[in-house]
Amino acid sequence: MKLLSRLIWGRADMLKINNLYAYYGNIEALHGIDLHVGNKEIAAIIGSNGAGKTTLLRAISGLITKSGEIYYNGEHIENQNPRSIAKTGLIHVPEGRHVFPGLTVQQNLEVGSVSWHGIRKANLEADLEKVFFLFGRLKERRKQYAWSLSGGEQQMLAIGRGIMGRPKLLMLDEPSMGLAPKVIDELFLKIVDINSMGVPILLVEQNALMAMEISQKTYILEGGRVALEGNSKDLLSDVRIKEAYLGKLKEKTM
Repeated sequence: MKLLSRLIWGRADMLKINNLYAYYGNIEALHGIDLHVGNKEIAAIIGSNGAGKTTLLRAISGLITKSGEIYYNGEHIENQNPRSIAKTGLIHVPEGRHVFPGLTVQQNLEVGSVSWHGIRKANLEADLEKVFFLFGRLKERRKQYAWSLSGGEQQMLAIGRGIMGRPKLLMLDEPSMGLAPKVIDELFLKIVDINSMGVPILLVEQNALMAMEISQKTYILEGGRVALEGNSKDLLSDVRIKEAYLGKLKEKTM
C-alpha cells in the first residue's frame, strides 16, 4: 500500500498539502491551503504580518490543531506528533532563533541530533563538521556560550542545529528577522548552499524580494489563504505583481 501511494503521489514533490485548515481554539487561521515543494527546490512563502505564514509551518510540524492532508516523502503525516515528524527528517527552524543561551555552540548543535537516538560519536562529529563547513564562524566559537553570539551568529546556530537533525526537508521561519543587510546577504547564500546539498527548503520570509530571488516557486498568503502562486522569476518580472504585492510587502517590512 505504501509503495502504491508513493507511485500515485509521485516523487517530484517532497511535500504536498491539500485543503489544509488550521485553528487556534475556535478561530480558523488557515482556510484551505494547497501547496507543494519539489524535492530539489526552494519554495518561498511571503505575505504581510498576520497572513498565516508562521501558522502554516506550525501546522505542518504538528504544533497546532489542523485538518486536511499533508503528504511528506510520499506518506501522510497530518496525524503525527511533532517529535515523530522531526524524526522523519522534516525539520522546522522557528522564528526567533530560540538557541539555548546557557549552552555552548557545540552543545546547542548536539541538541539538534537528539532525534537520532544511539548515534555513534563518529557520525556526530561528521554532522558537526558539515555544519562547521557551512558556518565557519560557528567552528571558531564552538566553545562559546550562545548568549555571547551576535544576532546573525545565533541565526546561523539555529539553522545549524536544524541541519544536525539530518533534514530531508528544512522549513525556515523568518531567518532574516532583525539582522543587518550584510548579514542577511551572507545568510541567504548559505540557504542556497544548503539547498545545493540536496535539501529542499520551505522558506517563510519577510524580505519578499530576496526570498523570491533565491527560490524557484513563491506562494503569497493573504488572510490565511493562498492569494497567488507561481514561478518566482515570473512573479518578479510581472509589473502588476510588484505593484500589488512586492511594493506593499516591502513597505510593511521596513
